[in-house]
Amino acid sequence: MTDTLHTPPPTEAAHHERPFARDPGRWNKEASRALRTGHVRDHTCSAACELVLVHERTPWGWLAWTVPGNGSPSQIPHQIGVLTPAATRSQRLALRWLTRRPARRLALDTVPGSLRFSAAAVALLSVVVGLFSITRGVPTGVALPAMLLAPLLAEHLPDRMDARARAHVNIVEGDSAVRYLQRLATLHTSLVEAAAGSDRYELRRSAEIGQHLMWDAAGLLQTQDTRSQSGGLIARERLMLQLADQVARLIERSSTGDGTAVEDQTCDPGLPLGPYPPGVRPTTPPAPQDAHSTSPLKGTLLMAQTEPGTAARTTDVYLLFAHEPYYPGPGAQEINTTVVAADTLLHPKVHQPDGTRIHNLLTQGRQAGKIVPLSTLTHELNGGADWPTVGDWERVTSDLVQLVHAGLCDALSLGLPEIARALLCAGPHSQVRAYDAAADDFVVYAAPDRAAALAEVGMFLTKLVAERPLWPGDDLLPQLVDQP
Repeated sequence: MTDTLHTPPPTEAAHHERPFARDPGRWNKEASRALRTGHVRDHTCSAACELVLVHERTPWGWLAWTVPGNGSPSQIPHQIGVLTPAATRSQRLALRWLTRRPARRLALDTVPGSLRFSAAAVALLSVVVGLFSITRGVPTGVALPAMLLAPLLAEHLPDRMDARARAHVNIVEGDSAVRYLQRLATLHTSLVEAAAGSDRYELRRSAEIGQHLMWDAAGLLQTQDTRSQSGGLIARERLMLQLADQVARLIERSSTGDGTAVEDQTCDPGLPLGPYPPGVRPTTPPAPQDAHSTSPLKGTLLMAQTEPGTAARTTDVYLLFAHEPYYPGPGAQEINTTVVAADTLLHPKVHQPDGTRIHNLLTQGRQAGKIVPLSTLTHELNGGADWPTVGDWERVTSDLVQLVHAGLCDALSLGLPEIARALLCAGPHSQVRAYDAAADDFVVYAAPDRAAALAEVGMFLTKLVAERPLWPGDDLLPQLVDQP
């Protein structure tokens, strides 16, 4: 990985504390236009006034500012819009549509309301074109409906397009909500600009996480006030602050020439992973291959675990998950199951914020030293139905395996027999049934067998951490304070 960051991100004070901080001339131009064409925020403007909004587009959304009567820059945005994470091209076009200049309207004296200037222009044009078409032989039954339909579309179609475009944007108004998002925007923009000038994975991932935090916070504030959602909002702001601090330290190390050699190194793929992490592997690592028979299986079983809730958080726990088998080197045993420290889920190279959410679920109400299979979390999440509210566990576990391959964290890598692996990958009330050809009968494995398999894994883990605790990796993200 190469670092091509050319300039550090600007200081936080430069971001969004006033409109168009980088281009004061743009604000002067927009303020002059607002003073000429519409209501500005002064003593003559009532609550019913439709204020002119000046939209400042950003990579993550927009800030909409009102114009004070004296033309000075506003201090607080009137509105903030946050674009959905990983927006497509059409969704970004929707953002530009929503931040277009407001339509000019014509007041009607005879009827209440007003008419778009564009609709009036289209109506006049359609009359001229329609009459011309009739004189040229176009049937009246075709020309007249077209003459009526064109101005109606010009008047009402933009509102329909606005409604569709808003589905991709969370829009927040109100002083307290906007102040909070303004602080988040100040931090997030520095992440975006740092990532734009670099090809470093850590910087790009920080910007992606920041976009998710902005989107989630705006979604909460659309329906709730800052007081009722204070816990979740504080957690998101703390995570954003941590991301900004980590990015600042990465840039400082890059600018001083103290590179990230450790972070940029990759592990030789030929090195055996085995049950020991890098640096602690013996020549012939033990493996729990004799724990159970290797007979075929058709069922699954999972031992119940403590339900998460408001219990105290215990970070000294471990996540066990099965994955596609691989062979770390020629002649090495098959690796099909991995155990990592819970904090490895906070690694910046793990898909976020999904990793931090799974970490929050994993560490709530557990006993110290507990090995928690991924299937336990699935059981606690309504049999897996609630996984979408937490995160993409498949993406997260795939990233964890890649971390182990690259030597960016420690892990207990295991080659479990089929029955033991099945027992650790299932639901709490299922059974594993294996056919015994010698007895011509099925053998049923139940909760005691599953407990024995988990205890044997725990025995290997205990020996391992007695020599050295599992290293979760460097530059970890902060854990969540509260899981909304």
